Amino acid sequence: MRFLSSFLRLTVASVAAFHITAIADEGMWQPHQLPSISEELTAAGLELDPASLTNLTDFPMGAIVSLGGCSASFVSDQALVVSNHHCVYGSVQYNSTEENNLLKNGFLAKTLDQELPAAPGQRIYVTEEITDVTSLINAGINNMRGEERYKFIDLNSKKLVAECEQNKDYRCSVVNFHGGLEYYLFKQLTIRDVRLVHAPASSVGKYGGDIDNWMWPRHTGDYGFYRAYVGKDGKPADYSVDNVPYQPQHHLKVNKSSVSESDYIMVLGYPGRTNRYRIASEVEHQFTWAYPIAKTYREEIINLIHENSVEGSDKRIKYQNELASLANYAKNYGSLIESYGKGTTLERKQALEADLTSWINSSAKLKKEYGNALSQLNSLVAQSQEYAPQSYVLSYMARSQLLSTAYKLHRLAIEKQKPDLERIRGYQQRDMDRFAQGMKTINRRFDKDIDQKILTLMLTHYAALPEKQRIKELDQYFGLENGLNIDALNTKLNNVYSNTQLGDEATRLAWMQKSEAEFNDSTDPFIELAVNTYKVRAAMEKQSKELTGNIQAYRPKFMEALIAYNTAKDIPVYADANSTLRVTYGNVKGYSPKDGIRAEAFTTLEGLAAKNTGEFPFNSPQRQLDLIAKKQYGDYRKVDLNSVPVNFLGTLDITGGNSGSPTLNSKAEFVGLVFDGVYESIIGGWDYDEKLNRSIHVDVRYMLWVMEHIDGATNLIDEMDIVEFSETSTITNSAVTAAAE
Repeated sequence: MRFLSSFLRLTVASVAAFHITAIADEGMWQPHQLPSISEELTAAGLELDPASLTNLTDFPMGAIVSLGGCSASFVSDQALVVSNHHCVYGSVQYNSTEENNLLKNGFLAKTLDQELPAAPGQRIYVTEEITDVTSLINAGINNMRGEERYKFIDLNSKKLVAECEQNKDYRCSVVNFHGGLEYYLFKQLTIRDVRLVHAPASSVGKYGGDIDNWMWPRHTGDYGFYRAYVGKDGKPADYSVDNVPYQPQHHLKVNKSSVSESDYIMVLGYPGRTNRYRIASEVEHQFTWAYPIAKTYREEIINLIHENSVEGSDKRIKYQNELASLANYAKNYGSLIESYGKGTTLERKQALEADLTSWINSSAKLKKEYGNALSQLNSLVAQSQEYAPQSYVLSYMARSQLLSTAYKLHRLAIEKQKPDLERIRGYQQRDMDRFAQGMKTINRRFDKDIDQKILTLMLTHYAALPEKQRIKELDQYFGLENGLNIDALNTKLNNVYSNTQLGDEATRLAWMQKSEAEFNDSTDPFIELAVNTYKVRAAMEKQSKELTGNIQAYRPKFMEALIAYNTAKDIPVYADANSTLRVTYGNVKGYSPKDGIRAEAFTTLEGLAAKNTGEFPFNSPQRQLDLIAKKQYGDYRKVDLNSVPVNFLGTLDITGGNSGSPTLNSKAEFVGLVFDGVYESIIGGWDYDEKLNRSIHVDVRYMLWVMEHIDGATNLIDEMDIVEFSETSTITNSAVTAAAE
């Protein structure tokens, strides 16, 4: 069953007409929507009043934060922030060296002064206000199309953001829903001084590695800790030794008893993006072309890095975060392709669009309102797909740090000449601190030899593009006018990389202050490339804006038609995920991935030990193995398992960006962290299946057991508000579950 987003402007009468009966835990809900599904939440087991979850600055919403790509939460009054290990991984990598490999050994600050600065640019965002600004964005838009429409929406969004950010402690953004049918302004307190507090060794935090990624059973300690710091006045500030821990209004209590089979759980966080309302032609293109090519490119870059760096070397450490990201999505894409091939996603999309078209044609009024929405959208989507091969190659080519740096620095010189509101996103004054931080992080995530090989690889793909998708200026610069000559290309790139100065941090920062004329006069080969190709890249960008502006006119109309169609059938529709604060709920539950196989809801320490081989990624710390062998569970034994639970399954509807979201029980107490989904549910970003959709969570008992008995992080345990549990309550919960079944 699909649910209606309360963002939709429906009359009170039409809302009252809906009878929502949950047959699955599908949907990522805005906090203010929760009262509309209060019966479903209560039936699932929520003990709180759903209305209590709607206030962003109250408990528990006030404890939920974003890391800008991952989710997290405050778990102490001293701004201790817990998230996934893979979400703090970049900061662990940034602080690692060959001599002091924190990725391998883990990190723990026993005192505040031992905490390390997170990777430059790391932020913690606390959402405080969400405002409907649809009427302000669309005021005066009338029948605008193309680039004019794109610029109109973009400018109105920037004006609202600029007004919102008059208080420099906040970061604001305008986000569209339902493809632009609605717009909301998000205001987030932005904490700039973020420090690494604790991360277990990779043999715990990445146990199972890429082999176990997206798989079940799972035995991964995917958790890590930051702390948020502010100035002595309590306001966000840049890093300073004089800063003090932020004092959050709310933080989560940690329930040591965790959860049992069938218990209510919910996840509060920032899911990245789902595409459940894309049209059939987009679905077909994505699964039959885009995902396969992206998987290929990622796997090629992974192999290239492995072949040109030794495990544990400084060169490999610099690319460890990149490797993790590349591998994660390569496997993700493989599952998506496999699931699509086995399923009926496309056929059902096509059937839905046929039914929608018949419904629209059944009424003159509907035909007048929505008659050309789908056909026009299909036409525009086809245009966007025509140059997809070029777009993908150029995108992956930009994984060369020096190439993308040259492009960015040159673009900055051009944008700085414009009034701030007319600059493109990423180059406004509000972006300059983050821009500079990005320039500073490069050296810890870059090796000249590997960077050159990545660019060489992608240029070979570029050279194979159809002639009409080639760029004359690129061909001339790299000597590709008559096709690929790999020896000549290598000679050219050797010269380029030998003579550029962009590998130096001070040089990059100095270029941020230079004029366009100084770029035009530069002899740095990457700067020359950026200057020589700018006009053609700008023309391509202009064409993209023209197309985007046209899509912005028709996708909202298509979504409006789809919503009206479902409303007529009494089938509400929820909004796709878009990196904004959402709530998803469900229960602890196993599943059957295929006929004859039953996956239980929990894994245990013994299962973890059984996987151990002594070789990465199944190289559990010896101390951990010894404790497991002696059954030394401490206070964390779960009675019905006679062990410490490691990971558990839930029915929650999640996607990328939910990583690090706290898993809460029926009282909104912390019981774990969601960090993954099972292999069969990866396609959930496009197509939800209640039988196979399962989320994977780190059990709080395992977190605390490792922290206390392996890493000695008792200072952090003492800092958190731990809700003590009793064995009686655990047994009672299990008995209730058994009786219910």
